[in-house]
Amino acid sequence: MFIRIVKMSFHQEHIPKFLGNFDLMKEKIRNAPGNRFLELYQDKNNPEVFFTYSFWESEADLESYRNSELFYDVWQFTKQLFNAKPEAWSVDKVVSLP
Repeated sequence: MFIRIVKMSFHQEHIPKFLGNFDLMKEKIRNAPGNRFLELYQDKNNPEVFFTYSFWESEADLESYRNSELFYDVWQFTKQLFNAKPEAWSVDKVVSLP
């Protein structure tokens, strides 16, 4: 299992659109094959910046999602709202404390 972190920055006026669409799509994303966890965070110092944090069973599962119609629909809507280029990281968990 690995973690995918995506940083997105939006024009202030588009944040309600992003949040509304995320609310509509979050269960579909979470239920994509191989997805085991999904959270959305908003930066405390810059409310235009959001992060998705998701756990995937394998890189192949993430790639399948990224090549799916669901991802296409989500991304086509979301990318129109950005005020900066998104950034993404795939990371392995090294340490986790309960």
